[in-house]
Amino acid sequence: MSSSLTLFPGAERGHTRIDWLDSRHSFSFGSYVDSARMGYQSLRVLNDDRVAAGGGFGKHPHRDMEIVTYVLDGALEHADSMGNRSVLRAGSFQRMTAGRGVTHSEWNHSKTDPVHFLQIWIEPAERGLEPGYEEGAYEDGLVASPDGRDGSLTIHQDARIHLLRAETRFRVESGRHAWLHVATGAAVVAGHALTAGDAAAASDTGVIEIAPAADSRVLLFDLG
Repeated sequence: MSSSLTLFPGAERGHTRIDWLDSRHSFSFGSYVDSARMGYQSLRVLNDDRVAAGGGFGKHPHRDMEIVTYVLDGALEHADSMGNRSVLRAGSFQRMTAGRGVTHSEWNHSKTDPVHFLQIWIEPAERGLEPGYEEGAYEDGLVASPDGRDGSLTIHQDARIHLLRAETRFRVESGRHAWLHVATGAAVVAGHALTAGDAAAASDTGVIEIAPAADSRVLLFDLG
C-alpha cells in the first residue's frame, strides 16, 4: 500500500535575506511566522542557510533543543561553551544537545567562498538534559537515532534521520510520521517530481517510493 503525501513546495518557505545570509525556513522561525507551519511532530526548525564568505552567527544561546547541522557545501566553523571547536566540511553532520543551556557560534570558515548548510531543530523528549556534542561524516543511510545505532548520532527523541542517495522504499509504520526534504538536486517521491527545497509529509501507514536523481541528497525524518 502506498502512503499518501502532502507536498510543501520550497518556493513557499519563509525567507530571510541580509548582507551575509540567505536563509529559507520550512517552518516558522524568527520574523517568519505562519501558524500553519509551526513544525511537524518533534521537528521544529529546518533552515536552509547560505552564508557569505567571512559571515556567520556570533555567540548566542540555546536550551532544550536537539540541534543537527548538515553541511552541504563549503566549510562551517563551530565553537561552543562546552569547549568544542571544529570545522565541519561538506558531508559532515553535527548534533548538539542544548539541554540546560549552551552558547555557540557558527562562521563561514572561508574568506572567499560561501558555505551552504541545513540547521535542524528537534524538540527533545526531556527538558534540562546535560549538554552534549557529536559530529560525523555520512554518505548515506542512518544519520541520527535515539540509541546511536550503527554509528549514527544520538538524538534525545523518538526520531531518526536518514540520508538517501539511492532509490528507496520506506515504510511509514503505524503511529509514525515521515517528513522528506530534498536537500540538493531532485527526486521523484511517490510519483511526484521534487527539486531542492521541496518537502513532503506522510502520516498514514504505507510505503513511500523515493528515487533521488544522480548526485542528489534527500533527508528523511522518521518521527514518533
